[in-house]
This record gives sequence, C-alpha cells and structure tokens, in this order.
Amino acid sequence: MSDIVGVAHFSIPVRDVAISREFYVNIVGCKHLFSTPKGHMSFIDAGGVCLILVRQEGVINPVLQSSEGVHHSFSIDPECFDKAVERLRSNGVEIIGEEDRQGGVVNGPRIYFRDPDGTVLEFINLTSYETGDEH
Repeated sequence: MSDIVGVAHFSIPVRDVAISREFYVNIVGCKHLFSTPKGHMSFIDAGGVCLILVRQEGVINPVLQSSEGVHHSFSIDPECFDKAVERLRSNGVEIIGEEDRQGGVVNGPRIYFRDPDGTVLEFINLTSYETGDEH
C-alpha cells in the first residue's frame, strides 16, 4: 500500500529556460506559473502537475533516444488529441513515433516528439490505465 496521493512536480533539465518555456507553453500547451528572477528555473502547469524547467550547462541529451526509452507523457483530452498533434506539426515539431497501444498497462493512441533539448515527450489519448493486483 502506498501513501502517495499524486505527483507534486517533476523537473526537466534544459539549456535555455526561456526557449523551453515558450515551447512547453505555446506548443505543448502547458500554463506558465512563475519564473525565477535569475531565470534559471521556470514553473509551468501540465494539467494540474507542476513541471519545473531547470537550466543546466552543456548538452542535455547527447544521444537522442527513441520513443522506447525515458520520456515524459502528457495525457490529452480525447476531444483535443488530434488538435494537439496538429499544433506540433504546424510548429515544425518532428513526430518520432506514433501508435495505438492496447492491452497493456497504459493504453491509447499516442505520439512521441522531442523538446528543444532532445528530451522525448509523449501525447497520449489515455483510454485505460490498468493498475493490476495489489500485493
């Protein structure tokens, strides 16, 4: 049994906070909450979960991963899924993977793309989330 009730926030390293904030707000569809006066962190809301963009020096993802590795997934309202994908495409964001996975733990149509630093992101139209048996 877990005492966890949700995710408070997670952080993504970025080289340029302003560029990444614009990407996550204007293209991904998050909401800007606050940026630190020094400009080294920006807090954004991703559907009720806080995402913190944190400036890091150097190349963030020296080896670009495919969609089968580490990534961050955003659940998209089913009625807005196609519009969200089109927003990516119309802004020149390359879709690196697309599938409709069913019968697993996290099910639904999904697409994968990268942020300006190469971090893999996912948009999913979540049709079911199987929790399995409690142990």
